[in-house]
Amino acid sequence: MTHKPFIFFGTPVVARDTLDLLVAAGYVPSVVVTSPDAPKGRGLTLTPSETRVWAEEHHIPVLTPEKLDAAFLETLTGYGCAYAVVVAYGKILPQALIDLFPLGVLNVHYSLLPKYRGASPVETALLQGETETGVSVQRMVFKLDAGEVLGSKTVAIEPTETTRELRARLVSIGAQVLIDLLPSFEEGTLAGVPQDESLVTFSGKLRKEDGKLSLLGDARTNWNIYRAFAESPGTHFFMSKNDKQLRVKLLSAVFENNLFIPVRVVPEGKKEMAYQDLLNSGWAPL
Repeated sequence: MTHKPFIFFGTPVVARDTLDLLVAAGYVPSVVVTSPDAPKGRGLTLTPSETRVWAEEHHIPVLTPEKLDAAFLETLTGYGCAYAVVVAYGKILPQALIDLFPLGVLNVHYSLLPKYRGASPVETALLQGETETGVSVQRMVFKLDAGEVLGSKTVAIEPTETTRELRARLVSIGAQVLIDLLPSFEEGTLAGVPQDESLVTFSGKLRKEDGKLSLLGDARTNWNIYRAFAESPGTHFFMSKNDKQLRVKLLSAVFENNLFIPVRVVPEGKKEMAYQDLLNSGWAPL
C-alpha cells in the first residue's frame, strides 16, 4: 500500500520506539525532525538524541533545527508532506508550522485527554494513585494538548507498576492506536471528538525535589511518589544519627500490608546496600 508522505517530530526514547514501530508497519517518514545534540553525562559531551541515532542508522534524513523559524518552515515545505506525527518532540509547534500540512499534525499523548495535558501524564497518573490511564492521538492545535481526539485506548495500571514499565507499555499501545487510524486519516475520513474543556487537568514538569520522601509520612503517598519517579529523576529521603543527617537515594521498594518498605538504597557517599543494613547501623528515618 502506498502511504502519503509525512514528517516525524520526536526526540527521546519514547519517540524513537514509536518511530521504530511505525516504520515496521510500513510508515516511513520522509524526514525526521529532532532536537539538536545536547550535553550529557559528567563530561557534558554533545550527544545526539535517541531518535536521531535511530533515524541515521536507518538512513532516514534528519533535521535538528535550533529554531522553528521561517527558514526552517521553508525547508519543510520542500518535502511536500501531507501531515506530521509528533511524539515528545520537546518544542511547541507554531501555528505557521501546523498550517504547512494539508491533513494536519497528529500527536500521541500518554493520557486519556482532556485529563493530564502537559509534560508528565504518566508520572502524574501514578502520583494520583490512578488505577487506569491510556493513550490519546489528537489533531494538534496551537494550544497545549487541546486538539480533537482521533483515537484512544484505556489501559489498566498494575498495582506494582512504575513509570518505567507503564511508559513502555503505553508507547507500544500508542503506536498501535496511531497505526490503526492512519489509513482513514490519510483518506480524510476520520472524524475527531472535541475535548470537553470542563474536564481538563494538567501535568507539570518534574523537579528533583518532588522526589523527596518522608518515611514517617503516609505510606501510600510514598509508594505513589516512588512509582512515579522511579525512572527519573528518582526518589530520596533523609535519615539521622547522632545529630547528623544522611541523604539516601532509593533504588527499590515494596508496598506490603499498607506499609512502604525501602529495599535497596544508596546513601550519599556510600555504595549500594540493603536498607535494613542502614537501620542496623543506627540510622533512623526522618
